[in-house]
Amino acid sequence: MAVHHQVIRKPPTTVWSVLSDRDRYSDWVIGTADSRPAYGDWPEVGAALEYTVRVGPWTLHGRTIVRHCEPPRTLELEAESGPLGSARIAIDIRPWGEETLVVLDEHPLKGPGGTFHNAALDAFLLVRHRRMLSRLADVVENSGERDAGRSGDRSRA
Repeated sequence: MAVHHQVIRKPPTTVWSVLSDRDRYSDWVIGTADSRPAYGDWPEVGAALEYTVRVGPWTLHGRTIVRHCEPPRTLELEAESGPLGSARIAIDIRPWGEETLVVLDEHPLKGPGGTFHNAALDAFLLVRHRRMLSRLADVVENSGERDAGRSGDRSRA
């Protein structure tokens, strides 16, 4: 199982505001070129986003479904990647003084990742998590600056 954590220099409510904004998903999730609503109201249980992953000349499509949500503390997702299978991604948001400790726990559920799960896959996931949590911290810690330049009446459709 791959577990990684990072302290983010903002309160949990600010972290949650980024995680619960479906339009920001591709800002912090490593590998997604873009994301769009599939169905439901993100991040309610059962809601889903579809996304595109570009790897060299290849374009892959995936979907992430909310499996459990306890705002502003817990978000559990299932990332489906077609023939590559699916993975459970649990994000735990904990107050840490004036800041937030974010714990990311990911492990494969179905497909080749689940079948061939081993220490090498966990090592790869830890590297990915480090980059993803760093991006999440950057998005959260700079969200005030970025949001000032955004339109306040964006459509979510």
